[in-house]
Amino acid sequence: MERATEKQVQSGKRAADSGGQWTGTLALRVLTAVVAIPIVLLVVWLGGWVAFAAALFVLAWGSYELHQMMAHSGSRPLLWVSFGLGTLLLISAMFPQWRLLLLEISLGAALLVAFPLLFWRERLDGSLVDWALTVVFALYLGWPLSLLLLLRGSQFGWPPPRGLWWLLLLFAAVWTFDSAAFFTGHFLGRHKLAPQISPGKTWEGVFGGLLCTVILCLWLAGSLLQVPWYLALILGLALSLAATLGDLAESLMKRQAQVKDSGQLMPGHGGLLDRIDSLLFAAVVLYFFSQLALALPH
Repeated sequence: MERATEKQVQSGKRAADSGGQWTGTLALRVLTAVVAIPIVLLVVWLGGWVAFAAALFVLAWGSYELHQMMAHSGSRPLLWVSFGLGTLLLISAMFPQWRLLLLEISLGAALLVAFPLLFWRERLDGSLVDWALTVVFALYLGWPLSLLLLLRGSQFGWPPPRGLWWLLLLFAAVWTFDSAAFFTGHFLGRHKLAPQISPGKTWEGVFGGLLCTVILCLWLAGSLLQVPWYLALILGLALSLAATLGDLAESLMKRQAQVKDSGQLMPGHGGLLDRIDSLLFAAVVLYFFSQLALALPH
């Protein structure tokens, strides 16, 4: 009986510690969101080169976090080359008339610049993996960010351009999905989604995030963008799937690198990549959906 009682006490302590840790994490997440959300909304509102500068910061810091993570696993991708290739992708979004040429230049540089820089390393072990990571990191960050810039455009004034409403819908949907999945998973989560990649994520959390995201898209996509309800429903489902895959993709990278967070930039959220992982995949889905919505008759 004494042993059983002692085990119950220890179990209670662990539960209390877990609850206190979750409460502390929640408080930090709320504080960070209060600071970050107005900044994001201001950048989306201004668009143009202000948005480009913000995307450039995200690209630079995200590239740094990725390369720091890979250092834990012994890989040595070329940080400045990743950043340079990603920057070309961002610039291509600011000059649509030169976009194809700039994309071709970035792909050519991935071969003609990134590869030869590895030839003169003292230690050649893992060089091919390092080259692949160098190129993939530029694509992983630069391509979604360039699509956001392309969709937003440089127009400013009233009435707001259509691209602004698409971006507001995207951010609202991703924030809603993440928050709903966070709370649903904590209170109702029982069945693990991908325990080998991310033990904390559950199917219940995904379904909670999906339900709230679909409701949000049915409301906002219809009222702001006059998207038919059936397309708004598809968009909500697609964004939820993309957000989940983006989250798992970054978790896989952290698992490979054997790190808990991508960094410590944002209290309660970890690194910058921990906050935008869902957004990167969702941005690609939203961009192509917006182009499809324009092409379809209403």
